[in-house]
Amino acid sequence: MIDKNSARLRRARQTRLKIREIGRLRLTVHRTNSHIYAQITSPGGDKVLAAASTAEKELRGQVTNGGNRKAAELIGQRIAAKAKQIGIGEVAFDRAGYRYHGRVKALAEAARAGGLKF
Repeated sequence: MIDKNSARLRRARQTRLKIREIGRLRLTVHRTNSHIYAQITSPGGDKVLAAASTAEKELRGQVTNGGNRKAAELIGQRIAAKAKQIGIGEVAFDRAGYRYHGRVKALAEAARAGGLKF
């Protein structure tokens, strides 16, 4: 029997193979109950070019709970701004096997509103 997490990781593996095939930069999302993390990595996944999370020192004062949609929107805006700063406009969205719903969706929509295309 496959548990919830191994099913998520299996879905994530398929997505990552497809993204590696097309050779684009990857916007990866990871979420826990307390925080949400986003990073832009190279197509091979070996280099992190930009990162943002609710665990960052500057954001801990602004966000009371890092595990909600409001925090996810803030991280989406922040990662889009950091990407623009280093000249990245287009990425492939890697939701790491999570459903495109709730916090993951809020982060993606905020990143799109911030100017990232995926």
